[in-house]
Amino acid sequence: MLKIGELAKQSGCPVETIRYYERIGLLMPPQREANNYRAYNERHAERLQFVRHCRALDMGLDEIRVLLDVRDRPEQECTDVNELLDRHIRHVTGRIAELAALEAQLRQLRGCCVATQAASCCGILHALSEREAVR
Repeated sequence: MLKIGELAKQSGCPVETIRYYERIGLLMPPQREANNYRAYNERHAERLQFVRHCRALDMGLDEIRVLLDVRDRPEQECTDVNELLDRHIRHVTGRIAELAALEAQLRQLRGCCVATQAASCCGILHALSEREAVR
């Protein structure tokens, strides 16, 4: 059995995040010891690792909840998992396109000031002050 601090250290997940995951139902409530400390087992640690892996893949808590639901019912088909991943891939692809456009805007903005000069002459600051956004 692990106390919450030990689980946090083992998983690299902050204590407050572990408590939050419990509150919202991603982690099942642990047993309580006589002193009312939380007592986590290996199942908690494994489930927390699953959640953290999903978060590292930029999945939202609702997406993780769906994955956990399917995972907790192994007889269920994995159609929902595939559909969820397909949606998430489309979302990530869209974000990549948005970030590429943002990078292009930033590079264009950076090109507005190529020399060391007084801030009053800085092309970047002037461009940022214009009504229309840099495109």
